[in-house]
Amino acid sequence: WLMSDNMHHQWLLLAACFWVIFMFMVASKFITLTFKDPDGYGAKQEPLILTAVTKVEEVHVPEEKHWPEEFQPTGKGFSGNLIRQPLVHMERLELLRNVCRDTALRNLSHTAVSKFVLDRIFVCDKHKILFCQTPKVGNTQWKKVLIVLNGAFSSIEEIPENIVHDHEKNGLPRLSSFSDSEIKKRLNLYFKFFIVRDPFERLISAFKDKFVHNPRFEPWYRHEIAPGIIRKYRKNRTETKGLQFEDFVRYLGDPNHRWLDIQFGDHIIHWVTYVELCAPCEITYSVIGHHETLEDDAPYILKAAGIDHLVSYPTIPPGITVYNKTKVERYFSGISKRDIRRLYARFEGDFKLFGYREPDFLLN
Repeated sequence: WLMSDNMHHQWLLLAACFWVIFMFMVASKFITLTFKDPDGYGAKQEPLILTAVTKVEEVHVPEEKHWPEEFQPTGKGFSGNLIRQPLVHMERLELLRNVCRDTALRNLSHTAVSKFVLDRIFVCDKHKILFCQTPKVGNTQWKKVLIVLNGAFSSIEEIPENIVHDHEKNGLPRLSSFSDSEIKKRLNLYFKFFIVRDPFERLISAFKDKFVHNPRFEPWYRHEIAPGIIRKYRKNRTETKGLQFEDFVRYLGDPNHRWLDIQFGDHIIHWVTYVELCAPCEITYSVIGHHETLEDDAPYILKAAGIDHLVSYPTIPPGITVYNKTKVERYFSGISKRDIRRLYARFEGDFKLFGYREPDFLLN
């Protein structure tokens, strides 16, 4: 009986050993797959190109050698372990890299890291954060967060609205204000993020904000930019109404839109593609938030950047981030399929890179 009992214990011990060895092999394989060099399955890093009005300089951005560093720049709050990232954020980054590798979409997904891009990226050196501004997706609130973190104001509530967008007074330096070597260092080591939104809904928001309501009293949109679009793209020359959404769509979908963009200057940031604004295939971003899930994404970004104990994202009014399919369909209902397809062709990179579906009214 004793011998039988001993043999039973030995078999249990042997089975336990095999189970431990098997789990160790599985864990090792998983860790190897998870922490492999991101360049192995992402788009190849392109040279950083800083463009000025009179000359173009090429600056090589070294590869990021330590993957965890990308997710733990401050050493606080977030472990940096890729395994602990919520699955949705891992999937977004993986989708981005896969689309960046798609040669068929290269012209729509890649852009030079020019001064125009660097002007869009705001810097918080104290907490090693870079934020790329993509207008019409709640960026004013993120600017407030960074202004507080940079120490210009002690709380978001204290920041006057007229200071947020005054870049001489808000204490938010742009990445373009640094030297080439300092730019490279920040791009390599800092936590980097930006926010996206359904591309067509964003265009509607830009049109309403700048050409219909214009709450910030920016008269150049109605009195300079709108007439320029109307002269070029309005079909009915006898129509005397202000800029219509159909005019706006025709302008944006024109393959030769750039000659007007040059005249409009930086005002075009409210409707150019995310690719042109933030160069997501050239810059390795840590997190990409979505406006539609901002209630979850904002706290996650703060925690991932290690600043959730220092500042909170302002309260989001109920329903403001929900995708409004009915509104989008209503705005596009009177526009020709040809003009909508040309618009989609321009913004296809944004749709594909960030997982937005092609609108149903284009498929019917």
